[in-house]
Amino acid sequence: MTSQVSSPAEQAEPAEQEGEHTLVGGQRQPDGAKEVRRLDRVIIRFAGDSGDGMQLTGDRFTSETASFGNDLSTLPNFPAEIRAPAGTLPGVSSFQLHFADHDILTPGDAPNVLVAMNPAALKANIGDLPRGAEIIVNTDEFTKRPMAKVGYETSPLEDGSLDAYRVHPVPLTTLTIEALKDFGLSRKEAERSKNMFALGLLSWMYHRPTHGTEEFLRKKFAKKPAIAEANVAAFQAGWNFGETTEDFAVSYEVAPATSAFPAGTYRNISGNLALSYGLIAASRQADLPLYLGSYPITPASDILHELSRHKNFGVRTFQAEDEIAGIGAALGAAFGGSLAVTTTSGPGVALKSETIGLAVSLELPLLIVDIQRGGPSTGLPTKTEQADLLQAMYGRNGEAPVPVVAPATPADCFDAALEAARIALTYRTPVFLLSDGYLANGSEPWRIPEVEDLPDLRVQFATGTNHTLDDGTEVFWPYKRDPQTLARPWAVPGTPGLEHRIGGIEKQDGSGNISYDPANHDHMVRTRQAKVDGIAVSDLVVDDPSGEARVLVLGWGSTYGPITAAVRRIRASGGVIAQAHLRHLNPFPANLGTVLAGYDKVIVPEMNLGQLATLIRAKYLVDAESFTQVRGLPFKAEQLATHLAEVIQHSLKEAIND
Repeated sequence: MTSQVSSPAEQAEPAEQEGEHTLVGGQRQPDGAKEVRRLDRVIIRFAGDSGDGMQLTGDRFTSETASFGNDLSTLPNFPAEIRAPAGTLPGVSSFQLHFADHDILTPGDAPNVLVAMNPAALKANIGDLPRGAEIIVNTDEFTKRPMAKVGYETSPLEDGSLDAYRVHPVPLTTLTIEALKDFGLSRKEAERSKNMFALGLLSWMYHRPTHGTEEFLRKKFAKKPAIAEANVAAFQAGWNFGETTEDFAVSYEVAPATSAFPAGTYRNISGNLALSYGLIAASRQADLPLYLGSYPITPASDILHELSRHKNFGVRTFQAEDEIAGIGAALGAAFGGSLAVTTTSGPGVALKSETIGLAVSLELPLLIVDIQRGGPSTGLPTKTEQADLLQAMYGRNGEAPVPVVAPATPADCFDAALEAARIALTYRTPVFLLSDGYLANGSEPWRIPEVEDLPDLRVQFATGTNHTLDDGTEVFWPYKRDPQTLARPWAVPGTPGLEHRIGGIEKQDGSGNISYDPANHDHMVRTRQAKVDGIAVSDLVVDDPSGEARVLVLGWGSTYGPITAAVRRIRASGGVIAQAHLRHLNPFPANLGTVLAGYDKVIVPEMNLGQLATLIRAKYLVDAESFTQVRGLPFKAEQLATHLAEVIQHSLKEAIND
């Protein structure tokens, strides 16, 4: 689903601080019309049973918000089970959307509006709501049995427990069935459209465009026109209900974020989709066919689904019988001259580790895309985590160094894929691309790049002999290295005269023959490490406007949004703090040690138990302090800001005492 808007070339103004729900202005409409209030930002969470279509509802609201021109960030949250028990807390599915008239970075800490389709959805999410938040609740589901399933002895709609909130009781099921009574649908079929009724109501409340959703529904159910029109009717009925009911006396406007974006064409994009497009772009820029060898695994499967749609770009996808077969096929494709990729999550990386080691030994370009999720073992398939960093760094037998790249935002997954491909192709090495479930499923506006701005990734295959023996014979040495990159030549099978040995047993430097010589093994191990250490990566950029900060917060991957939002809050309240974010985790940027030495305190927030902090402490002997959580959810900006403020105060006291 593509929603495109064009933004004027305006200098971005300082962003409003996240965590606030600010009334910008209000406008009383002519007699008989409802009041319209203007807000600068809103956080909405749709929640219901995993069969209630909350992800579709949230996705459609997001698409229309993107087309309207707001900046946005989303957080889908759903059970791992295909169909969890209906009406239970484990079965609750939710979709949170934060949209604004200015630059934002996270899906928001706490919803301003909760749409609760049943008692389980209310109970699972009520703890996240601030006082005064609006709750739109489907009263039809608040009967004795559904409430008993989640431990409600009395109805929360009647016992005063929701007095701190603005509750809008709406019989969504009844109203939907009534709106569709002329369509000849069964009650069960009609009930399924209640999410579209809710979407219509919220679209009216926040002045979202409607045409795109109506067209989407007609296209989605094109083979069932009656169902398509029923869903459109439910959507329109929800809109009309908001317009006519007295319970909703006010609607809200959130203006487009025209000052937040440079000029260009934008679309809403998820991390997995951006990563897929980045892989395709890399293959085109390298003038190589793209080959994906993969086994389906949450939350990486969408990349396989997306790439399988693009055979017209020379993409070949292979859904293997298991993780080992998937990476084996990908490595074979790399040997054959393709830009080879395998996608997985943490459990799959464990199974692929031997073949990754083989790729290190063969020195072939291979992208290993790890969409991290909660672990260990099967863990939390639909929840996010950053706990595969040490596995990516060291999870192989022997000394087997592999470069590691991590995107910071959903849209950044596109650029990270291009960067991973650049490293793999230039240095003839497997490369880890570490995304995670938060980035993969979350979405934000993405500026579609101009093709001429993409990097040139073309490589030269070996075409002839490259070494002269002592007796004058011209031969091909598969491990004769480029003096700048230490990359070996890439010889496509079938090229006359370039026959060479492959396999996982140690190679003799240069000739590639099998070698058990201790000195040669030591040399090859050190050479492979030197190749990775010598990869050219950009210096770390530090955001320290005052130049007087004593505390540096250092992040990687998907912590970028919450960290940056927290830093904005600190600075808005008068605090001084520096921020830096790592894209390259192996090798680290050359200036990282100098940057770290320039601050009294380094804080490293991570969704693990301190893996990057461990690496930083070991390599640079810096007393980096971890701030960690492993809840399967991203950090909240307020949570980070509170901790960082405490660290700053402690640092100032230490400075005074010294």
